[in-house]
Amino acid sequence: MRIAVLDDYQDVALSCADWGSLPGQPEITVFSEHITRHEALATALRPFDVIVAMRERTPFGAGLLSLLPDLRLLVTTGMANASIDLAAARDRGVAVCGTGGSMTATPELTWGLILALVRRIPAEDQRMRSAGGAGGAAMGTRGGWQQTVGTGLHGKRLGIAGLGRIGQKVAEYGRAFGMQVSAWSQNLDPEHARQAGAEPVSKEQLFSRSDVVTVHYKLSERSTGLVGAAELALMKPAAYLVNTSRGPLVDGAALLAALRGGKIAGAALDVYDTEPLPLGDALRRAPNTVLTPHLGYVTDDTYRVFYGEAVEDIAAFAKGTPIRVLNG
Repeated sequence: MRIAVLDDYQDVALSCADWGSLPGQPEITVFSEHITRHEALATALRPFDVIVAMRERTPFGAGLLSLLPDLRLLVTTGMANASIDLAAARDRGVAVCGTGGSMTATPELTWGLILALVRRIPAEDQRMRSAGGAGGAAMGTRGGWQQTVGTGLHGKRLGIAGLGRIGQKVAEYGRAFGMQVSAWSQNLDPEHARQAGAEPVSKEQLFSRSDVVTVHYKLSERSTGLVGAAELALMKPAAYLVNTSRGPLVDGAALLAALRGGKIAGAALDVYDTEPLPLGDALRRAPNTVLTPHLGYVTDDTYRVFYGEAVEDIAAFAKGTPIRVLNG
């Protein structure tokens, strides 16, 4: 058995699970660098009959799958992956299996980003370090001390777009910070929202009233561009936007315009239309932003679940009794 483990950016896949428990001493190849070019990716993966994909870092569409004649099992971390054509895989006799994950990792990062954004933590950290380096004296006698004024959260309104399991956990954290919590989604059950401790509101009310809007929505054709120029125009100039869900949910061009024009106070992003985010992307230079490289699920606990259950998936498939099948 030849196994490819993709996009292991931190080189931790082999240490997060007992790969030695797999039968038959399989040959395991770990790819720590993302392969962008379609042709290069197909060439690199052609020899493997098992591939372990990390979330949606590498898409597996019908075209790529057709170039992998030996592939029999594709494991995705998590139990959903919009970047895999499940029907095409099934048609080619490729089983797609998933794993468990964490329901707290992304909500925790969401709150890290909210706090970093409203309290200007990255900017002040960078200023403190710059002042202690060469040329720091040019910052004056205070040495870059206390340059910004943060925003308190207690009593402010948190607006949650999408009240699934992650959105509900974010609402719980919001209440712990003493915030008023409201929620909207296209099919939101008002009673469900109230039970989650959130006031059900319209989309217009969510964006116009909230001091912080955080997006926790499943990406689909219908939800692409969910936050666009119209929604950003509704937001208060002192309000903030946070997206730890999927990049295309927010219209990037409209967000850049709003940030550059001072139409909103700032944005924190963990997800992007293209990942890894290209070096020349304008978002890297956008004002009043906190940017992280899709860290929502990246914790040691989550990785142990991801890779541990990926090994379980492979072992079960080898025995002829596949588990957690997504395209059965």
